[in-house]
Amino acid sequence: MNWWGKIIGGGFGFMLGGPLGALLGAALGHQLDRNLVVTLDVNAGQTQRTQAAFFTAIFAVMGYVAKADGKVSKDEIGMAEQLMTQMRLSAEQRRAAIELFNRGKQSDFEVNAVLQQFRSECHRQRNLMQMFLEILIATAMADGALHSAEHEALKRVTHQLGFGDHHLEQLISMIGARHPAQPAASRTLEDAYQILGVSADASDDDVKKAYRRLMSQHHPDKLVSRGLPEEMIRLATEKTADIKSAYEQIRSARGE
Repeated sequence: MNWWGKIIGGGFGFMLGGPLGALLGAALGHQLDRNLVVTLDVNAGQTQRTQAAFFTAIFAVMGYVAKADGKVSKDEIGMAEQLMTQMRLSAEQRRAAIELFNRGKQSDFEVNAVLQQFRSECHRQRNLMQMFLEILIATAMADGALHSAEHEALKRVTHQLGFGDHHLEQLISMIGARHPAQPAASRTLEDAYQILGVSADASDDDVKKAYRRLMSQHHPDKLVSRGLPEEMIRLATEKTADIKSAYEQIRSARGE
């Protein structure tokens, strides 16, 4: 929570700036001081700056995706609240996250500018941006369906982050197979293959490579070191557990 302390503490010298700085300043100003300037301490490292950018962008763009079909469902609001709970946000952080989500729902939300700055703040680290995209996909699918308008919104996000349509469709398939409310024990073998992003006729070597790649992409310590807010480490840990469970299910079915 170091990055949050730097902002709330009002350390001067290194402004986040841009559309993300304006969003976070407005969210914090709503609860603190409307003239607040969002800054990071001059000694704050790039990781803390990236963490602040990730926190700001994820909740705002979640609001944008949730509103893409014209309405925000209870399930989508629940998904945002679930993320806040998983992150164990403080009362102040939770209020800021809600304000960011609400701003993302507005018709004048500048999603392209926000995503462009976010990509720049991430230094185009694909693993970090993929985690960002996965959270958005899970939000859009929280009500059990992916509406065409939400799909188009996700495509827009995907392109802004530098990924292709095929990558998006693969992630949608993988995340749809996870069934968050369903115990891993009741997951089908087909779901397990989809979680790893491989077909049932993939070789053992290909399955192992897919597993290792996904575990590396979602490794909590690696993601945090690259700018994932520390509050999200539980989410990354749950994803690696999910991937490992799917891999073990496939190995067992293959008699390994």
